[in-house]
Order: sequence, then structure tokens, then C-alpha cells
Amino acid sequence: MRAVDLAIIGIYLLAVPALGVLLAGRQRGTRDYFLGNRTLPWWAVCLSVVATETSTLTVISVPTVAYLGSFTYLQLALGYLIGRIVVAFVLLPRYYAGDLVSAYAFLGKRFGRGLQGTASVTFLITRLLADGLRLFATAIPVKVMLGSFGLSVSYWQIILALSALTVVYTYFGGIRAVVWVDVVQMGVYVGGSVVAGLILMGQLPPDWFGRALEAGKFEVFDSSSAVLTSQYSTVTAVVGGAFFAMASHGADQLMVQRLLACRSLADSRRAVIGSGFVVLLQFALFLFIGSMLWVFFSGASPERMGMSSTDELFPSFIVNELPPGLSGVLIAGILAAAMSTLSSSLNSLSTSTISDLYQRITKRPPDEAKLLRSARAATVGWALVFVGFAAVFTTTDNPVVEIGLGIASYTYGALLGAFLLGLLVRRARQSDAVAAFLTTLVGVLYLALGVTFPNGQGGSDPLAFPWYTPIGVAVSLLVGGLLSLRHSGHDRSTADGSERVPGPSEPV
Repeated sequence: MRAVDLAIIGIYLLAVPALGVLLAGRQRGTRDYFLGNRTLPWWAVCLSVVATETSTLTVISVPTVAYLGSFTYLQLALGYLIGRIVVAFVLLPRYYAGDLVSAYAFLGKRFGRGLQGTASVTFLITRLLADGLRLFATAIPVKVMLGSFGLSVSYWQIILALSALTVVYTYFGGIRAVVWVDVVQMGVYVGGSVVAGLILMGQLPPDWFGRALEAGKFEVFDSSSAVLTSQYSTVTAVVGGAFFAMASHGADQLMVQRLLACRSLADSRRAVIGSGFVVLLQFALFLFIGSMLWVFFSGASPERMGMSSTDELFPSFIVNELPPGLSGVLIAGILAAAMSTLSSSLNSLSTSTISDLYQRITKRPPDEAKLLRSARAATVGWALVFVGFAAVFTTTDNPVVEIGLGIASYTYGALLGAFLLGLLVRRARQSDAVAAFLTTLVGVLYLALGVTFPNGQGGSDPLAFPWYTPIGVAVSLLVGGLLSLRHSGHDRSTADGSERVPGPSEPV
């Protein structure tokens, strides 16, 4: 690693926070801070969604999935696209009709404050775990880079430094700064990765494609009969991916907040559906790089090459094989991608904390100046918590992208199930929804950690993570639907969860 690379990285890390603050403009209130006053163009929101959900994990871990396996991971992206279409036409109209700031405000209006708070707390915990993992993932290429320069730095020190830099523009700029920085950083890491892929291709033998094809590296569809235990069985990946996207983009404040920052419902639909196609192309790019790396390293195991983590494959190539300057640009792009994900999480955590919890607990008339100060204080507080959560994952041996998806899937079934219960089961009241929510959390956790299923090879394995969300949704609807039968068909739930009898002209 040469000094020019370190110089590029240093300049980039300092420029990104400054750029975010400049692009954000002045924040006059929480509507500016949380939604950018709903003036952001759909294409910027589209790219921001993609950068947030697939940034660092995609760059360093998806190539590892292809290196160790094949293109079957791409099936998830097909499911993601289907799920996004459902979100665009089923859930987004509800959010815009209610002029909501938080996704969980819908649950508050439909069921009551109890479920809104429960869902918000669940979201906070999920984001801390899932994005704490993403933050740790970013420290991997940084550690490799600094090690090549003779510097020994621990993961937690890297995590702390990245968090400090990210807080700057998130604190001052809110969602507008987050979105525009996302657009810039996505261009950097995708563009740099394309160039890195072309350089890698130029170093491969003439018959490399045939060798990878013969080894099954480009296999997309997996016809495995072990549907419940195989993560990338076609049925598992497509169905699980669709439900996962419905939850992540329709019931997770991290993504919903961006979509609500668009100028109109039509723009929001363009952003969410367009992001599905961009994700598909991006996954294909990094899986292709992983297949080429398999040829480049002759299929050697990461352990045999002296790597402490399987996710060091692509970062090692970037640091050791790319020409000076380009290595620095690509590592800087990976760092900026991580900062984007972290800034997105901090802003959405702050939004949920203030709109779903703080305002509900204090029950005071909103003072915009005070709320804005509280939102910024919450941003700093959550950044400190993130550092501790990121340190939990420093000993993992599996591709971090799979662990991240699994963590989010534990709670996504309950979150999406609550939304669908409110939309589909008219009799359901707050007590039904809360009972269904908690039952789903416990049930999915038990299925994920306490039960094994036949793997088609004479043994048994845990349930594949793509099934967590659809099973969770089914449990929520079943439990909530059955409990709702206790109530008269004329019962309704008001915002505080109390009963209301409809007038003679209202539908039953």
C-alpha cells in the first residue's frame, strides 16, 4: 500500500462530511431534518436506497459468496424486485395518505400507541445489530490496508473513527445530507469496482470463463430439494427475498424514511421499484467479480492463503493487486459506503426515537426548535451505542452479508405482519396485534435457533434465513386473525386502541 493511496483515502474521508453539510443546507425543523421537506428527486432517493442496503456488505462480502459458491445469491434480488412492487402499490399509498414521518406512525393510527412503541423499539434493536455488523464489515478492508502499510490498528479503533466522521454531516445535515452523500459514494464504489473488475479480468488466463463455467460458478438457479434449509434454493430465495423486501422497504424506518422524502407518491414508487433493478445489476457485478477471484486464486481457501476472514478476499486483491491510486479510490469508496449506511441508520434511529417514543412519552405540544435539538442529540447518542454493537461481530467466520440478512429477518416477520394485520384484518385491535407481534418474535427466534430440518443429505440443518420473514408474517396473521374473532364485526380500533362502533353508512 503506497502513500498515494493513504493520501486519497484521508482526503476523501475529510471531504465526505464537508460535502454532506454543504449539500444539506440549513435545517429549519424536524420535517427538514427527517424528510428533507419532501423535496428530494426520486432518482437520488433510488440510489440512496441501493447504497444504504447493499453498500459495504455488497462490496466485500457478495464476491465471497460467489467465490465459495455460485450466482445463486442473485435469486434473492429477483425476490427483492417482486417485494418492492408490492410495497409501491400497497404500503406507500397508506404512508402518503396519512402524511406520516415514521413508518410506525401508521401502526399508531391503526392500533394505538402501544404497538407503535413496541414496533419502534424492535426496529431500534434490529438496526443496532444489523448495521453494527455492517460497520464491523467496513473495518475489514481498512485493517488489511493499514496492515500492508505496517500499521497495526484494532477493529474497534477503526469503527470509532468512522463513526466520529459520520456523525458530523448526519448531525448537521439530516436526511438531505445523507441522501446526497449516498449518491456520490455509490458512484465512487461502483465505478471503482467496475475498473477493478476489468483489471482483474486482464490478469486471468484466456480460458478463465470456461473454467469458471465448468465449475458451476455462474449457476443462477438452485433446484435443491432441501427447501427449508438451503438458503439459495430457488423457492427459498425468491419467496424469502420478496417478503424480506416487503419488510425492509415497507416496514423498516431505514428505507421508508427515504421513500417518504420524495416529492410525491408517484416519485416514491419510481424510487423503490427502480432500486430493485439497480440492486439486481449490482449483485450481478459483485458476483461476477467473485467468480473471477476464484480463478485468480485458483480456488484456494481463504484460510490457506493466510486470511483471518473469508471476507478479506476482495479487499486483499484491492490492496495488493490494483495499481497505486486506484486502490485508494476503491477503499475510500468502501469507507464512504459504510459511512452512508451508518448515517442512514443514525438518522432513522433518531427519527423513530423522537417521533415514535419521545413525543409519545412526553405528550407535549411539539416545539420544533427543541425537537430538532433532541433529534441531533439522539443522533450522537446512537452513534456511541453503535460502536459497542459493532465490536460484537469481530470473531465471525461466515460471510457477513448472510449474517446481516439473518439478523434483520428475525424481526422483519413481526414488523411486516403487524402492517398486514392492520390492512387485511379489520376486526383486529391493539391487544390482538401486540399479542401476535410478541408471539411472532418468540416463534421465529425458536425456529431459527432451536429447530433443525432435514437437509436432503441424510442430516439436518437450521432453517434457512430467507424463511424467517414469510413464516413470521404467517404467524402474525394467524395469531392476530384468530384473536380478532373475539370481537364483533362492527368493532373498530381508534388511534388509542379503544373500541369504536361505525355509523350506519360505514362498511363492516
